Amino acid sequence: METFVYEPQGVCAKRYTITVDNDNDTIRNIEIAGGCPGNLLGITHLLKGMKVDEVIERFDGVPCGLKTTSCPDQIARALKAYKQKS
Repeated sequence: METFVYEPQGVCAKRYTITVDNDNDTIRNIEIAGGCPGNLLGITHLLKGMKVDEVIERFDGVPCGLKTTSCPDQIARALKAYKQKS
């Protein structure tokens, strides 16, 4: 397993700490500092057990109001950064 930290840009959340099982590219845990607690806690529970590529596909490009990014989009960006470094 690998844990990595990502600092999102353009959203209320300040830090994502994501643990991925390297053997099968499955998300084991996500902790989010800052942001909307209820919504982000719900998102983290939904993502546990999902494949990295599936999360990227579903979350990439999701906006928040008039912003061009969102917490889900930033999670997708974090996972893309994880894949690039792996």
